[in-house]
Amino acid sequence: MTTWLYILAAGVVAFLTKLIGYLVPARVLKNKRMTRVAGTLTIGLLASLTVLNTLANGQQLIFDSRIGSLVAALIALLLRAPFLVVVIVGAAAAALLRLAGLP
Repeated sequence: MTTWLYILAAGVVAFLTKLIGYLVPARVLKNKRMTRVAGTLTIGLLASLTVLNTLANGQQLIFDSRIGSLVAALIALLLRAPFLVVVIVGAAAAALLRLAGLP
């Protein structure tokens, strides 16, 4: 029963957090600093999620074909390829590395 209480509490907190976001005045959201902070936080969160999903497996660090695909996608990004091309390059690199025998 305690687990359901935690799940319910987490749901209530998530709902209230979203509700508070709707109550923020528009002038605060249009502030240049707030726009820059929101953009920077988004990039930071996405980068950390990418690194976490690339290097971690449970409680362990793993070096496998995902790192190669991330490096290939990074090179495509540096070459200013469109986003779809970056995704395809990363997927193709992972497929080729796995075909070569890397886990």
